[in-house]
Amino acid sequence: MKPLFTAFLALGVACATGLAHSQATNPAGAPAQQPAAAAAGAGSATSIEAKVAMCMGCHNIRGYQASFPEVHKVPMIAGQSAKYIAAALNAYKNGDRKHPTMRGIAVSLTEQDIATISGYYESLPKEVKPLGDKPGREPNAQVAGLLQKAACASCHGANYSKPIDPSYPKLAGQHADYLFVALKAYKAENNPAVGRNNGVMGAIAKQFSNAELKVIANYMASLDSELRVHPEPRFR
Repeated sequence: MKPLFTAFLALGVACATGLAHSQATNPAGAPAQQPAAAAAGAGSATSIEAKVAMCMGCHNIRGYQASFPEVHKVPMIAGQSAKYIAAALNAYKNGDRKHPTMRGIAVSLTEQDIATISGYYESLPKEVKPLGDKPGREPNAQVAGLLQKAACASCHGANYSKPIDPSYPKLAGQHADYLFVALKAYKAENNPAVGRNNGVMGAIAKQFSNAELKVIANYMASLDSELRVHPEPRFR
C-alpha cells in the first residue's frame, strides 16, 4: 500500500541523552549542533531554518488543523524518513497530490530546498524507541478483514511503521482525520482541490466505502507511533 501524506514517550530521556551527547562530542563552551545544522551539512542553520519556517507554522504546532479544502489535523512529519517527505513534496509540486496550500508551497521549492527540508525533519531528535514488529493493539475482526483486503502491511511494513521502501510513509499513530482525508483523496476524480494520483493506492481505496476507510484510519491512529509533533520553542 503506497503513500498516505502527520508519542511523546521518553521525552525526558531523549533530552537527557541529547545533552549528554552534546557534552561528549563538543569542546567545553562549544554549542551543540542543532537539527537544522545537521540536516544541512555545509549550510548554515539560519539558512535552513528559513527554508523550513513555512513548514513549522503548521507541522510544528500541536493540534494545528487545516481548514481548506477539508478540515483535519495536519500530518505529523517528524519521525518520517527524508525520502518519504521528499516524495510527498514532489507529488504536491508535480500535481499528483492536489492541495492548494501544499501545492503553492511545493512549486516554490527547488530540488535542494526539498532535500534540505526533508533532511531537517528526519534529523530531529528521536523521542520514542523504535516500535516492535507487532502492533500493541490487535484489530477486531472487522478491522482485520479490511486490513487484509487492503494489504496495508505489504508496503507499510510490520506494525505499519516499517515501510518496505523509505519513500513510503509510516502510518501507525498518524492523525485519524488526516489518514481518512488522504485515503478519500485517492478516490477523488475531477476535483481541482482534492485528489491524489497514484494507481496502486487509487485501486485499493476505491474498493472501500468512506465508512470503511474511516474504520481503517481510526485503527491506524490508535497504534503506538514513531511520529510526533516537534514544536519549536515559540510554539510550545
